[in-house]
Amino acid sequence: MMGFPSARRGLEWLLGFYFLSHIPITAFIDLQALLPRELYSVELRNLLQWYVQEFKDPFLQHPPLWLKPMLLCELLLQLPFFPVATYAFFKGGCKWIRTPAIIYSAHVMTTLVPILSVLLLEDFSKAGRFKGRGPQTMPERLTLVSFYAPYFLVPLVLLLFMLRSPHYKPEEKRKKK
Repeated sequence: MMGFPSARRGLEWLLGFYFLSHIPITAFIDLQALLPRELYSVELRNLLQWYVQEFKDPFLQHPPLWLKPMLLCELLLQLPFFPVATYAFFKGGCKWIRTPAIIYSAHVMTTLVPILSVLLLEDFSKAGRFKGRGPQTMPERLTLVSFYAPYFLVPLVLLLFMLRSPHYKPEEKRKKK
């Protein structure tokens, strides 16, 4: 009779799925704001356009200058990490993922602070880069924040898991006398 997986194993599977699902989201949606248009099919460009219009996301159609280095980090650091993390968490018990996962978590959570702040606090009706291109009402803001929030919350859970799980804590080396 098969029992339920341990809580650690269940969380590893969820993290594996998170990283696996983030590969196409990053490659086909997020990076359209950084890479040349010609790299993407008409269908993918239309999907991005629909998302931007439907959810009033000001970042992906006209990314501000401060967002472009974050997208570059997503391309050069995060995207290569996603398959590695997917493997580690689906396989389970890979203690070597601890340090890269902590670095990933801290990096992503840090990038989400200005993004979420702008979405919640920016006056999109005033003149400037985002004039008319952004959520106007609190329900629109919260809907858009709900798309971005998991990319803060999951790394937070991952960070706490890596720091608190006895399985992932480094073994203390005993001093030789």
